[in-house]
Amino acid sequence: MARHREAYGAFYEGDFGLSALAARLHASAGPVDPPTALGLAADVAGLGDGEGAVELGTDVLLLLDSAVPDEALRTVWRAATGGRFDPAEHGTDVRGWLRRLAERYPARVREEVPRHWSLLPPPVIDEAELRADVVAEIRASAAEGGAFTDLPFAGLPGALEAIAEEADADLALRLYLRVLKTRRVTVGKPQFDRLAALDERLAYPGPLLYDDLAVRWPPVDPARRDAEGDFGLTELAFRFAGPWHEDVPRQVLERAVAADEAGQTPGSAAAALLQDALRLLESPVPSGTIVTVWGAASEQGYDIERAGLDGRAWLRSVAAACRDHLALVAPGYEPRTVPVRAELAGAVLDVLGESAPGLAGRTVSPHAHPLPAPDVAEAVARVVTEADPDLGFRLLVRLLAVLAVPLTEERYARFRTLAERFGHGTWHVSEALELLVRQE
Repeated sequence: MARHREAYGAFYEGDFGLSALAARLHASAGPVDPPTALGLAADVAGLGDGEGAVELGTDVLLLLDSAVPDEALRTVWRAATGGRFDPAEHGTDVRGWLRRLAERYPARVREEVPRHWSLLPPPVIDEAELRADVVAEIRASAAEGGAFTDLPFAGLPGALEAIAEEADADLALRLYLRVLKTRRVTVGKPQFDRLAALDERLAYPGPLLYDDLAVRWPPVDPARRDAEGDFGLTELAFRFAGPWHEDVPRQVLERAVAADEAGQTPGSAAAALLQDALRLLESPVPSGTIVTVWGAASEQGYDIERAGLDGRAWLRSVAAACRDHLALVAPGYEPRTVPVRAELAGAVLDVLGESAPGLAGRTVSPHAHPLPAPDVAEAVARVVTEADPDLGFRLLVRLLAVLAVPLTEERYARFRTLAERFGHGTWHVSEALELLVRQE
């Protein structure tokens, strides 16, 4: 049979199918006998309001219908479960165990996708290309310093390849990931990125890849732009949009400094935010200007002056939260000065000048200042010229999104191009501004 693909991330919060069953068997406390294993299979089948039975039945039938040798199936199963449940120790073989599962969870196609799930289209997969890519990752682990081949399961790489080539590459990938996690095999960042690309191609839920996977991360480096979306002070401002109670700002700040994306070295979000805070603190930008850009970028959701702080005091509290988090997750990290992209200041000022009419009159809340606050476009210009063009550009993008300033296709393209020159992630500008583009 051929696998009928769905956007798995719409159904499940993590792993599913046989690989999820292997995970539960490995994590179970005490001895595992067939009744216990069947009970865990029922839990997996119940995932996604009972939709888990579809993928479990499909995985089982794909293996039963395949030409994968019995010994290869046993090798992979023992490795994926950490040896916690070997059917051979209970009077049957792996195929016999799979037939028991097939009786309970026969393979079937999901007849109707609930409306709120159907908004996510199923992935379109080139099966031959997928098989080749999965096999390449298995071989990469087998070749990397013997870490994979030294496992106490002879022939494991070849057995996983057999499942990919003879049964289903999707299932082989999930079992391969399960083996990596069960055996605590560490993968490097380049391989993690390739696995993440496969994860995205198959529309897996994100935790299926990164939960419990040991990654050899590169050192924290704020100059490495590997965030897909916004980051730093502008991402923090996004989190502060809206009304707040007294203790909420501290809680939001704590979450923001820990908000590393799945493919980032732990501590990356805090390092980027600290870099922005230090840029402004070490610059001649006045405290009132900081208040102005913060109030506008956060949609006046958190008025720092009403909280008894000036702009620089607020940034010092942000920097302190970043340092506290970095001390926990990257204790050897020392903040360093990342060179300012001064050559891009003119380009940022150009798009700021074009955007100024849409920003006109935007100031912080009137009760925060006894006198009118500076125009926000002027405030952003000071950040660009006196602190950091990169941060100034991100502030401009944030403000256009806050004010819903309409953009032409041409202006939107200029923002995309400038973001690429700064090395920003794929979704930074598109998430903020794409919906503001007028169709000409």
